[in-house]
Amino acid sequence: MTTTFLPETPSQTAGPYVHIGLALAAAGNPTRDMEIWNDLAKPDAPGQHIVLTGQVFDGNGNLVRDSFLEVWQANHEGVYDPVYHPEKAFNSFGRTATTFDAGEWSMQTIKPGKVMDSQGRPMAPHINLALFARGINIHLQTRIYFEDEAEANAICPVLNLVEPPRRPTLIAKRFEENGKVIYRFDMHLQGPQETVFFDF
Repeated sequence: MTTTFLPETPSQTAGPYVHIGLALAAAGNPTRDMEIWNDLAKPDAPGQHIVLTGQVFDGNGNLVRDSFLEVWQANHEGVYDPVYHPEKAFNSFGRTATTFDAGEWSMQTIKPGKVMDSQGRPMAPHINLALFARGINIHLQTRIYFEDEAEANAICPVLNLVEPPRRPTLIAKRFEENGKVIYRFDMHLQGPQETVFFDF
């Protein structure tokens, strides 16, 4: 039997089809009944409810207004739930996109608990994030840590793999507005403030 190998499909950066297929509201299209979007936690979900927000900048400091983001996080007890359902109080997986005007993205979720690494060491509370955008052939992966978790951050085995001067690029800044706890996490794709991206 002869095996035939097909040539590799040319790579292509994330274009409008990402939004059309996965970010229907952002693309101005009607949403589906079971849409995976940016509301990971319903009001009755246990844990500290927070809002994540931020912007994405290119190497010249310009806003990337058409980026698409996916997050994967543990619940308040540090447990990931692999099954998604829109009726659940909390889902570990969510999606969002930057707005085409202000270039802002946001997520409503709960602050995750500590998760153990493969060696049983506690990692600081964090949210895993994948970024898709124009000019990027393979999505970028990073983590969001929290500035008010200084003690946990100091001993996190993953965060400590990053050179100290670059660790702040992974730390979300906390503030409060209208009674809500908000963490801001801006990403820089290149340049002196380039966000640390991981090769998982």
